[in-house]
Amino acid sequence: MSAGHILALDQGTTSTRAILFSTPGLAPVAMAQQEFRQHYPASGWVEHDAEDLWESSLAVMREAIDHAGLRPQDIAGIGIANQRETTLLWDRRTGRAIHRAIVWQDRRTAAACAALREAGHAEAVAASTGLLIDPYFSATKLTWLLDHVAGAREAAERGELAFGTVDSFLLWRLTGGRVHATDATNAARTMLFDIRAGRWDPAMCALHRVPMSLLPEVRDCAAEFGRAEAGLLGAAIPVRGIAGDQQAATLGQACFRPGMLKSTYGTGCFALLNTGEVPVASRHRLLTTIAYQLGGRRTYALEGAIFVAGAAVQWLRDGLGIIQDAAESGTLAASSDPAQRLYLVPAFVGLGVPHWDAEARGAIHGLTRASGPADFARAALESVGYQTRDLLIAMQADLAGAEATAAATPAGAGAAGASSVLRVDGGMVASDWTMQFLADILGAPVDRPVVRETTALGAAYLAGLQAGLCPAPEAFAASWRLDRRFTPDMLQAEREAAYAGWQRAVRRTLSDYP
Repeated sequence: MSAGHILALDQGTTSTRAILFSTPGLAPVAMAQQEFRQHYPASGWVEHDAEDLWESSLAVMREAIDHAGLRPQDIAGIGIANQRETTLLWDRRTGRAIHRAIVWQDRRTAAACAALREAGHAEAVAASTGLLIDPYFSATKLTWLLDHVAGAREAAERGELAFGTVDSFLLWRLTGGRVHATDATNAARTMLFDIRAGRWDPAMCALHRVPMSLLPEVRDCAAEFGRAEAGLLGAAIPVRGIAGDQQAATLGQACFRPGMLKSTYGTGCFALLNTGEVPVASRHRLLTTIAYQLGGRRTYALEGAIFVAGAAVQWLRDGLGIIQDAAESGTLAASSDPAQRLYLVPAFVGLGVPHWDAEARGAIHGLTRASGPADFARAALESVGYQTRDLLIAMQADLAGAEATAAATPAGAGAAGASSVLRVDGGMVASDWTMQFLADILGAPVDRPVVRETTALGAAYLAGLQAGLCPAPEAFAASWRLDRRFTPDMLQAEREAAYAGWQRAVRRTLSDYP
């Protein structure tokens, strides 16, 4: 058997999975998945044990290879997709993290971010990194580690420590500490990277008091990242692709043309709009980020982040105990009382776009004595649709502004208009009820692909492209297949009344509500 398979590692927030794909069509051959423990040491704090990330990654890769009945020599490359912004700091000599990983959801640096904004740094940060100053991103997490772990700053100054997002840490471990690198999409989420110049920004590092010796080398998404040590997987398999999970899903959804839009519904929800080679500066509190970098050329995106999507369903299961399995939520919601109009604003860890309110906390509005479990389930699922509409309204406004600016510039070239169709992926899209409500509240078609593991698919595509086993983006896009299109079936008046109720509920939840 020839080396015609790609191993995709999708290291997520609550679980790690590995999927083996055959080439050139990238058909799934075998899959393994493992959940790992979440740590909540204080209110608003979320941590992962670095060893859990590593051990679950190694275990699922080995299991997938075993399930497929393949020899390690049959694998042409590894592609890594990872939870973004999650921050690790480790000892270069031992490879051991000096503290648990601080997860992207963690809000412990909210006060530090507020101080940076009050000191007038927001404009400079946005101009360089495309990001808003928020605890979501890696920089203030890294500063916290340097300031709160005994001896960390001194060790960093001596060059004894290495910083990385999850991809960098896994790459370091896979290569036995020989490679300290990341890709452009993960670098773009640190609040330390100049997304236009494509390099670490000394001014941002100085602002956050981060020694630049800590930082990994930044490479294309499809590149030679080194080889896994033979003793780990049975052969020295090359790592040939890396991308943050949302950018990997953008690739897996074949959103290569400017204007194409995808939204991933996992623990959170992340919508990315391809803006081509133009980094569109947001006026509506969206993020300007790198969608992917191939052959040294960057493609940009506007991104909107919802911190709680599937996590609201987990809350129904683990917090309230009204469902036993996430798959039950849609069935339960469908049985709810149409006369009840509950709004769940799931600000469990603050609110993302367009509010960016780290101090907001969750609330349920519209409770009556008749409200029951089915109404709670419906409110949780509907909150995902409402928040998605918030994102898309902001994206459309930003694109309209970019197009107007381009039209007023003699040689201007703005981003293409947004597609009228939303491509969706992630665990929640298995619920027909949820996807139908999404189409209804957006008033637009929602396309669900045949291959729903688009994050792993995107990582596999990058490694396959680098290995010469997958076609160029245009040809790969032609292989995208539709499973089902959900079309709006809600009256316009009902849609707008429901959304107006959501907006009122959100206003009452914001931390500065009188």
